[in-house]
Amino acid sequence: MSEKKTSRVGFQFSSFKEEKKSIFDRLFDIFKELITHTSGDFDEAIDWLRTLDIEYKLTDETYTIDDFIDELKEKGYIKDEIDPNGKGGTKITAKTERAIRKGALLQIFGKLKKNGLGNHKISTVGIGDEQTGDYRDFQFGDSIDRLSITESLKNAQVNHGLGNFKLTEKDLVVKDTHHKSQMSTVLMIDISHSMILYGEDRITPAKKVAMALSELITTRYPKDTLDILVFGNDAWTIKVKDLPYLQVGPYHTNTVAGLELAMDILRRKKNTNKHIFMITDGKPSCLKLPDGRYYKNSNGLDPHITEKCYNMAAYARKLHIPITTFMIARDPYLQNFVDKFTESNKGKAFYTGLKGLGEMIFHDYENNRKKRMR
Repeated sequence: MSEKKTSRVGFQFSSFKEEKKSIFDRLFDIFKELITHTSGDFDEAIDWLRTLDIEYKLTDETYTIDDFIDELKEKGYIKDEIDPNGKGGTKITAKTERAIRKGALLQIFGKLKKNGLGNHKISTVGIGDEQTGDYRDFQFGDSIDRLSITESLKNAQVNHGLGNFKLTEKDLVVKDTHHKSQMSTVLMIDISHSMILYGEDRITPAKKVAMALSELITTRYPKDTLDILVFGNDAWTIKVKDLPYLQVGPYHTNTVAGLELAMDILRRKKNTNKHIFMITDGKPSCLKLPDGRYYKNSNGLDPHITEKCYNMAAYARKLHIPITTFMIARDPYLQNFVDKFTESNKGKAFYTGLKGLGEMIFHDYENNRKKRMR
């Protein structure tokens, strides 16, 4: 009597193998980092890339840095331009600017999604009407039309096998959602000279956070708005496309001017949810007087300047605009200033280094987006 052959049904698992990147892709990842650090200076970025190539052998005889530059041109990432003064040079294109923003998003938000990094826990998402692209376990009260049939059947197959197939409540998953609340955010970036002092580059991480946040909002929350402003002696808005080129200047820190502009922007927004994020590393040291002159004092905390800051924080509170301050400094007297500033607004403050800055901002953004401010 011959044995009956039975077919085996199951899953095969193997160790993860990272997809092999071409030399161009590896160099392009490094190039995007360098072009951000050099504030869009192509020649300086390539000089750094050549130095890294000599030290780490990034290329070989079949593909050189010059080949990489040629491919950048062919793919539309760079172009030759002549400036108004008649000088020629190579510039990055809008395509590269978009690639840098996407890279910043993956670098910061991708890590956040996988590891849950940061200082805030993301609160449980309730029943909403705007899909996030993620899934969660079915809960009593979830609408049947939100069920993901494919994912639920996959769970049933894994949990029970094909031979004894059944679908239970524990196998069900639904498409995750948020409420269609709209959020208007202003991100303030300090570009005073201290952002590059003491051998620490603080402006590049701030730029990366701004680029990643703008890419997140554009792709995931298109109904939200993000305005970006910078403040030194004065404050002014910049466009997202300008971020890779952002540099610090020989400025003092006019925090009041930044807050005035931020609140002026948000007053014109119709959204209920409004928020200000402020990234700074120093104390307020400048005010613009009614006659147009500047009042500056870098020696300690000037009460004339700090009182104006506290008043602005309290005014923002009256407008139901919370301010979250990310202080890239740990001096005790500066922390006292930020504590009082935060108390005046009933907002939040973080005393942070550069590591983890992006994760904290994303957590705070998502948390505030899920609740109504008034």
